[in-house]
Amino acid sequence: MAPGSSVFKEVLESHLMSSDYETGKAKSEAKSNNASTKSSVGLNGKNGVSSNNGVYELLGCSVCKNLMYPPIHQCPNGHTLCCHCKVEVHNICPSCHHELGNIRCLALEKVAESLELPCRYQNLGCHDIFPYYTKLKHEQNCGFRPYNCPYAGSECSVMGDIPTLVAHLKDDHKVDMHDGCTFNHRYVKANPHEVENATWMLTVFNSFGRHFCLHFEAFQLGSAPVYMAFLRFMGDDYEAKKFSYSLEVGANGRKLIWQGIPRSIRDSHRKVRDSQDGLIIQRNLALYFSGGERQELKLRISGRIWRED
Repeated sequence: MAPGSSVFKEVLESHLMSSDYETGKAKSEAKSNNASTKSSVGLNGKNGVSSNNGVYELLGCSVCKNLMYPPIHQCPNGHTLCCHCKVEVHNICPSCHHELGNIRCLALEKVAESLELPCRYQNLGCHDIFPYYTKLKHEQNCGFRPYNCPYAGSECSVMGDIPTLVAHLKDDHKVDMHDGCTFNHRYVKANPHEVENATWMLTVFNSFGRHFCLHFEAFQLGSAPVYMAFLRFMGDDYEAKKFSYSLEVGANGRKLIWQGIPRSIRDSHRKVRDSQDGLIIQRNLALYFSGGERQELKLRISGRIWRED
């Protein structure tokens, strides 16, 4: 068990993506100058020639160094930056310290319309070229877009495809791996009244040839201490909707049952938790289910995963 519940969010806008992939993207795009491609993988992709590197560099934000998309702002001296960084620098140009105001660099926005660039995930297998303003839309849905590590017990910056993450969870995080579509897990914690926020070890299930992550944690819902269990699917949302799952907890003739659709790991652990999309158990009820003197958590949760026809 590890305290806290830190996770990484997948952010779809270019200026908020992982710096590691920004670096990889910049290098791959620079290497693609004057190179054509024959691939047809992706969203509205087409063969083409990447832009001139000098023009490409003009479209890099002076603050975050990522590609800029409209509105592109500039100061009275012509220094440009993206709309996100304009807010971050409190409307003051970081180059000359003049107030930015609301000046748009319409010329640079127009230049961008004529450019074609490779997908940022070119080094992961996507070799299409896209018009500048449709590149970002493609990258939001690119089949080569990596996933964040779903482990929620500690901060983890690892990204990759599903096989890579499954091996990473097993080898680096030492998570429990199980085969099958039914499960019965017991969660134990001494002195539960002293713990307001905690995350139990992640469990991964291999069912129907796909992988699912079972989360269980304690946190405050408003002023009420609760426990929550939920399932995430290691894949995209459209695939997750092909499955359903149920969770059940109870004792002494009483029972709570939850049924839902597993959430894709594209949705962060915190996003799923904060949306309360799972089995939520008030602490007093959880201790009642635990039996005894209600001084120790001994909660047994059973569940089932099935494929929707």
